[in-house]
Amino acid sequence: MAGNPVIAVDVGGTKVLTALMANDGAVLRSIERRTVLESEKGLLAQIEASVLELAEEDVLCVGVGVPSAIDYRTGEILRSVNIPLAGIDLRRWLAERLDMPVVVDNDANLAALGESRAGAGRDAETMVMLTLGTGCGGGLVIGGKLYRGWAEFGHLVIDEDGLPCQGSCTGRGHLEAYVTGPAATKVAREAFGPDADAYHLVALARTGDRRACKILAEIGRHLGAGIATLVNVFTPDLVVVGGGFGCAAAEFLFGPAAEVVRWQALAPASMRVRIVRAKLGREAGLIGAGVLAREAAVRSRFGAWASHQA
Repeated sequence: MAGNPVIAVDVGGTKVLTALMANDGAVLRSIERRTVLESEKGLLAQIEASVLELAEEDVLCVGVGVPSAIDYRTGEILRSVNIPLAGIDLRRWLAERLDMPVVVDNDANLAALGESRAGAGRDAETMVMLTLGTGCGGGLVIGGKLYRGWAEFGHLVIDEDGLPCQGSCTGRGHLEAYVTGPAATKVAREAFGPDADAYHLVALARTGDRRACKILAEIGRHLGAGIATLVNVFTPDLVVVGGGFGCAAAEFLFGPAAEVVRWQALAPASMRVRIVRAKLGREAGLIGAGVLAREAAVRSRFGAWASHQA
C-alpha cells in the first residue's frame, strides 16, 4: 500500500496541472488544462474531472493546491483572489465526490513544501518561498516544517498609497500589484504597445533592450522591498522565487532585489540570506501537493488521520 500512487492537483489562475505520482515522486501521467474562471461550479467540475481522468483503484490520496486563504480548522476555503472559489470545504466536497481521501492546502504553501523536500531548499532550516505568476503567493518553512498560518506574502504593503491590488483584493500598494505576470504585462504594454506581455518583456531584455531591462530592474526592486520585510521578520537562510513569471525573469530580478535587501533588511541577516530560483520550476506546487498527499496517507496508516489535514 505504501508504494501506491497519489494524485496531485495544482490549481492556478491560468492553468490546472494534475499528475499521477509514484512513491518516489516520479510523474507517471499528467494533464494540463486552462483554468475555468467563469464560475465556481465550472472550476469545481474541472478539478473533479482532472482527478477522475488519472484515477486508479490503488490511489492512496489526492493532494490539491489552490491559490486561496484556507481555514485549517475546518478545511473551508475562505476567499480567493484569482479563482472563483470561496465559502466551500473543497476537501470534503472532493472526498465525497471521489470516494477517496483528499487533502487541500494553499498553492504557495505547497510550492514551498515541494522546494523544501525536493528542490532548492533541501538544505535550508528556514526558507521563504515566493511564487510570481498570475498572483504572488508565499510559503514558509521553519525548522524544516511547513508553517500553516495565513502567509499571504503577496499582500505585504510596500507602498501604503500605491497601485491597486489585483483581483478581488481592495488594498493598495501590495507586493502582488508590482511583481506578478499581469503587473509586468501592464507596464510592458505601456512601454511597447498593446501586444506586449510579461514574456515579451523578458524576451526583449534578453536581447539587451534597455527599456525592458530597466522595467524588470524596477520590478526586482519592488520584489526586494517585500523580501527585506520577510528577512526582518523570519531571518531565513534562503528565499526561493518560483512561479511562471518569477522563473522566467529571475536573471533580471534577483540582482536589483538583492541590492534592496542589503540596505533595507537588518544585518547580519541581510548579508547572509540568499535569493535563488526555484529548482522545480512551475512544478513546485504540483510536487508539493504530491508530498502532502503522500505524508497524509502515511499518517493515516498509523491512525493519525484527523480533521486537521496537515
